[in-house]
Amino acid sequence: MLVLRFLNVVAPAYFLCISCVTFVLQLFLFIPSMFKDPSATPLFCSSALLHGALFLFLSANALGNYILVIQNTPEDLSNGMNWVGGGGGGADGVAPDWPDGSCPPGSALPNTHFCRLCARVTQRHDHHCFFTGNCIGSRNMRNFVMFCLYTALACLDSLVAGVAYISTVLSTSFANPLAFLTLLPQSISQFFSGALLSSEMFVILMLYLWLGIGLACAGFCCHQMLLILRGQTRYQVRKGVAARARPWKKNLEEVFGKRWLLGLLIPVFNVGSDYHRQKEK
Repeated sequence: MLVLRFLNVVAPAYFLCISCVTFVLQLFLFIPSMFKDPSATPLFCSSALLHGALFLFLSANALGNYILVIQNTPEDLSNGMNWVGGGGGGADGVAPDWPDGSCPPGSALPNTHFCRLCARVTQRHDHHCFFTGNCIGSRNMRNFVMFCLYTALACLDSLVAGVAYISTVLSTSFANPLAFLTLLPQSISQFFSGALLSSEMFVILMLYLWLGIGLACAGFCCHQMLLILRGQTRYQVRKGVAARARPWKKNLEEVFGKRWLLGLLIPVFNVGSDYHRQKEK
């Protein structure tokens, strides 16, 4: 449990550090290198300006939804719940620490889960995200999916810009797909032999880090969308709970609401979903 609490602190710090490094490299290295020949194209339609606008759009959505995932914390349902054996929870108002981390049979609210890290009972619990230090449930699921999507796209954008920068600085061609696979071992050899600068080596390492983070976030996003379409959560899949028999459009509307296009373009609260409509009644 101590290791999980430590990871709950380190993972958000790691994400914020990677975000800061990415911002610095993009704004002070990659984008300025694209402005070397401003006479080639008009400034308002230059590749550097378009790339900078795209990167800021992707980053704003990724960080905005990241903040909303944390701010839109799942509601604690442990207070007032009737647990087996009587009482409304522990002496501190928190649900008991059950061995499997779930709510006991006979709890007042079915389909809930007790997270020992957050010390709260959440509705339609999916999983605990260490990178946000928060539980993902019915209240912030849409923001989490958007966070994964835009983080993957921002990493892809940074990867393409970094490859373009490295190909220019080192005069390396990436026409052969194997060139990227052999880039890291060759760069390590050149770095220790003194033929490669430390700043260039750092950018090459970030290329592989962006690739790994982007693929992981894309996988999370696709897997989460599949579960949403089936009307399941990751916790329910682990426990063997069957998917709800209802149309996939209804499952999408429950998470994304009817105004899903607004949340796709800008980071907003999960307004218009079934969860908020139930809260307003």
